[in-house]
Amino acid sequence: MAGENLFELKFRLADGTDIGPSKYSPATTVTTLKEKIIAQWPRDKENGPRALNDVKLINGGKILENNKTLAESRLPVSELPGGVITMHVVLRPPMPEKNSEKLRKNSKKTAGCACAIL
Repeated sequence: MAGENLFELKFRLADGTDIGPSKYSPATTVTTLKEKIIAQWPRDKENGPRALNDVKLINGGKILENNKTLAESRLPVSELPGGVITMHVVLRPPMPEKNSEKLRKNSKKTAGCACAIL
């Protein structure tokens, strides 16, 4: 694996701070990137991601799929020779436990038919 084949990526958080830059192989999956983001999430920030599904990576206006590699995601590397590619990190807002429990209870109550036959 030559150093020229590596992608240099940084991850931009919603508040404008960055994680990285670091170099990654083209065979690195998006899932691996998300795991690295969760591990390196700044501890001083509230509401950090808890699971992979809490994180979305956006590059070039496209949401990257977990099972794809960087090479399959077609990063615009050729446009940036030797440059750092910035990916945007979007978090799914955390759902409080009380609300999710209440929603489950309400969904059971409203599971009937509300049709009227005239």
